[in-house]
Amino acid sequence: MRAVENAGVVGLRLLMSHVMESGQRRDASGALVPAHHVERVEVECGGRPVLQARLGPSVSRDPYLQLRFRGAKGERVVVRWVDNRGDTRSDEGVVG
Repeated sequence: MRAVENAGVVGLRLLMSHVMESGQRRDASGALVPAHHVERVEVECGGRPVLQARLGPSVSRDPYLQLRFRGAKGERVVVRWVDNRGDTRSDEGVVG
């Protein structure tokens, strides 16, 4: 995650490490690989929500998100996501 402020606008770049299996691919033996993908992503900056998104099985492996929103240097950015198996991840950073 990288967040940089310029003239009151924060540019956030986020690379999420996840396998993003659709549940439609088959392995070498012909069996379906079970679905495993990110379902919800939330981003907060300075304690206020700036993004709430729903993803699905059609999103590629290791999704990359890039967004812009109003913010200031030194504000804390928090990213949280939940996948279809209930696994969660949360990362924090500071706007530079």
